[in-house]
Amino acid sequence: MAGYLQPEDVLEEPEGKKPQDLRSVLVTSVLNLEPLDKDLFRGSHHWVPVTKRLFGGQIVGQALVAAASSVPEEENVHSLHCYFVRAGDPDIPVLYQVERTRYGRSLSAQSVKAIQHGVPILTCQASFHRSQQSPLHHQFPMPTVPVPEDLLTREELIHKYLKDPKLVEKHRQGLTKILAQDVPIEIKPVNPPDMYQRMPQEPRQMFWVRAKGLIGPGDMRLHCCVAAYISDYSFLGTALLPHLNLPMAFMASLDHSMWFHAPFRADEWMLYECESHWAGNCRGLVHGRLWRRDGVLAVTFAQEGVFWVKENSPKSKL
Repeated sequence: MAGYLQPEDVLEEPEGKKPQDLRSVLVTSVLNLEPLDKDLFRGSHHWVPVTKRLFGGQIVGQALVAAASSVPEEENVHSLHCYFVRAGDPDIPVLYQVERTRYGRSLSAQSVKAIQHGVPILTCQASFHRSQQSPLHHQFPMPTVPVPEDLLTREELIHKYLKDPKLVEKHRQGLTKILAQDVPIEIKPVNPPDMYQRMPQEPRQMFWVRAKGLIGPGDMRLHCCVAAYISDYSFLGTALLPHLNLPMAFMASLDHSMWFHAPFRADEWMLYECESHWAGNCRGLVHGRLWRRDGVLAVTFAQEGVFWVKENSPKSKL
């Protein structure tokens, strides 16, 4: 990762162990950028979901890596605002072009374009702040939920559902496809959905999340880049929870914003709280909060997406 990961930082892989057992694959490949020139980087290691489009969280995370490359080490990102303007092509690298917008005494701002086929697929504005003490402080309390040790991972839940002989074949095939994805983060749903009926539900969900493998203490900006990656996973789908009875033809993220409040470790369990207060006009808005286990609010997110329903929506049975 440009400016972050040095060759000597990568631990040796013991015999019979996978690399992600030591250094998180998010550090060694997914968020790793190759410097090409001043303020120009290339990202080549893509994690591609079942949509066959580039994962938005990876593009946001890599854009933040590029933006942080020229900022003084004592400054950490405090906010970023991104627009997804085109779908990403998983078959070619992404170029990240940085524009050094402003350097101040305590605040700096950088602009980044993620480019494929000669045109932007994402634009990003990131602002960095030198840590300062202040008596002004407040936050809402963290939700009360079961601790992660008492919950099953997403993979464990899927294996549990697949063992049930009553599971219909359509759902079995869908779960098997999800299970085949090598996701570089661990997820423990607080209230797992009912896999047998797609019934509309409240537009709110919570997960315990962390990066797979070791990132370790040290560069806070690296943990922020990993959080940017994590934040886009299952986030927009929160707006669909009240509408699970409608067949979706297409959905995509339009923008993504993050505000960083307190230091955290992205390779330790954190509570990811997602809720959607509004949807309409083929769009939906989702807000999220990432809580440290000790109850400190670490990051706040917001994202709007577009949703198109199939014209052949199911007719009422009444």
